[in-house]
Amino acid sequence: MVNVPKTRRTYCKKCKKHQPHKVTQYKKGKDSLYAQGKRRYDRKQSGYGGQTKPIFRKKAKTTKKIVLRLECVEPNCRSKRMLAIKRCKHFELGGDKKRKVRIVSVHIWGKNIQFVITY
Repeated sequence: MVNVPKTRRTYCKKCKKHQPHKVTQYKKGKDSLYAQGKRRYDRKQSGYGGQTKPIFRKKAKTTKKIVLRLECVEPNCRSKRMLAIKRCKHFELGGDKKRKVRIVSVHIWGKNIQFVITY
């Protein structure tokens, strides 16, 4: 599981220095109905004759590469760029950080005392 903070200080090409960036997950835009390939496909599909083009069914990958969309928070800049990270099944943006918990038990004068240490 990958947990990424919602803000990140990284280099901005427009400002030419490190700036805080707002991090969001990239999402694919809606397909246009008027793209040449879509118009050609719809024209070929219309009428009788069933499915005319092959439908791909041999998917090899189970995950997608995560793409982060970084937006500079500088009011005059607001430049955006994409940053691809590795594949993962579970992706979380700005979730709680994992805490390490350690229990220490001390034996003093016949009594067992336990401390819980988080870091």
